[in-house]
Amino acid sequence: MLDIKFIRENKEEIKKAIKNKRVDLDLERLLALDDERLKTMREIESLQAEKNKINDTIRAAKSKEEREKIIAEGKEIKNKIDLTEPNYDKILSEYNALMIKVPTIPSADTPAGKGEEENKEVYSWGEKPKFHFKPKDHIEIGKNLDLLDLERGKKVAGYRGYYLKNEGAFLAMGLMMYALKKMVQKGYTPMIPPTLVKGGALFGSGYFKGLEYNDETDEIYQIASRDKEADGAMSKERKFLVGTSEPSLLAYYGGEVLNEKNLPLKMTGYSQCYRSEIGSYGRDTKGIYRVHEFMKVEQVVFCKADKGEAEKLQDEMLLISQEILEDLGLPYRKIIICTGDLSAGKYRQYDLEVWSAANNWYRESGSASIFLDWQSRRLDVKYKDANDKKQYVYMLNNTALATPRVLIAILENYQQADGSVKIPKVLQEYVGKEVIKAKK
Repeated sequence: MLDIKFIRENKEEIKKAIKNKRVDLDLERLLALDDERLKTMREIESLQAEKNKINDTIRAAKSKEEREKIIAEGKEIKNKIDLTEPNYDKILSEYNALMIKVPTIPSADTPAGKGEEENKEVYSWGEKPKFHFKPKDHIEIGKNLDLLDLERGKKVAGYRGYYLKNEGAFLAMGLMMYALKKMVQKGYTPMIPPTLVKGGALFGSGYFKGLEYNDETDEIYQIASRDKEADGAMSKERKFLVGTSEPSLLAYYGGEVLNEKNLPLKMTGYSQCYRSEIGSYGRDTKGIYRVHEFMKVEQVVFCKADKGEAEKLQDEMLLISQEILEDLGLPYRKIIICTGDLSAGKYRQYDLEVWSAANNWYRESGSASIFLDWQSRRLDVKYKDANDKKQYVYMLNNTALATPRVLIAILENYQQADGSVKIPKVLQEYVGKEVIKAKK
């Protein structure tokens, strides 16, 4: 969500962003509604002032006739208010629905493009493994080494369900512990945040496409059962499962005013993640490329309202993720996301894609985004600058490491001719061995 004054002052740039990001928004309609909103609000304020004045006049009336006349005038004013307020509510409702669609203007280095096919590779690292045998995919490897059970996963959890077993479980947990330790070494505060949250955290971070949750468009799981408040009353709050710890970490300081001297604030969160993947039905149906639940270590940064600082911090965040992939010995590439593939709130986004040896392709393993104040305005997170002025913080996030695709890359890139899989050196202490071999 952007400031309406900023939108008016940068109207043409906003229009360009709407077109390039393929956002369904009539900006002229929004600006016209803003005019109506302000006009109607002033009318109501004027009528309220008259009503208050009438109340004072009634008390000062010197006769019954004078009092009745004033009361009649008061009723007329009240009727006008009763007619005007619903109209204002209607205007405000449409205004808010359009305001949340206004996109952030992309960074100058964001390439123009219509979709993901026009994202640009800017860096690559590592030698892709060369095999003297036909490489197996992670499904076959996982089954042969008794690391992965998809059949029973489907039986118990349904579509996209899976079990990680034996060394597969240690590999997944090792990845999380290694990433979390790395983040702490880099100066991030470690957290295990809530994965069951109220809607405000998800709306604030942009995971609802509209003002309210919509189960047809939002890839979020809503909890059907209700819980109880501290006083024993049934809660009216709807609860949701997060798809990443980002919303929980961003909402941590919701409604608060921070001190500039404490910025940037750096947090890292480990969490189980849940995604309905309704928009990806039929894609990546084999194996664990695209699943409903997984584990992830996330990075979140709050900084002052300075684009240059935000860009520098994003580069630093990405370098940590790149360092992790390099520590694991996994070939990867970095791509910058073009305008047509950039969501409404994002200023700049990079993805890291890890090499999948069995399929000869790169698949996204993480994403780093700058939102500027688009999220902080929704979550109401400000800071007080050196001049004692309150400003909205800039918010950034990045995937430090997520389990499914990096786990897949390890199994496929480190497979041996005899069917075993070598363990990257940095994970051997967590798995307890150097090589995973078939059980006898």
